[in-house]
Amino acid sequence: MSSDPRTAALTDSEYLARAGAVLADIEACIDAWLQGDVVDIDTHRTGGLLELGFENGSKIVLNTQPPLHELWLAARSGGFHYRYSGGHWVDTRDGSELFAALSACASEQAGKPLRFTPPG
Repeated sequence: MSSDPRTAALTDSEYLARAGAVLADIEACIDAWLQGDVVDIDTHRTGGLLELGFENGSKIVLNTQPPLHELWLAARSGGFHYRYSGGHWVDTRDGSELFAALSACASEQAGKPLRFTPPG
């Protein structure tokens, strides 16, 4: 009986690689928006912490939590914890998907519709 790799627990190195890729994908998306003059969002990354700064002074913070194998998102609308499951980062409380939540939070804070898409 083989296990599905999308639902199996991540090893520490798999977690670090996946979490790092998420932060890099978010940065790349914002860089493309900046180049296309879509929205002005400042990014600052320190290790596993990515801070998004909006023109109105608000911030969104994404932070890796290696001991828990989670990604945390803090925004005006609240704080959310995500674990990798079924090929996606899902909220530990309601099962919603990270990129959908990030899109909603960023859209609210930027005052215009923004859509982050998961890699793949």
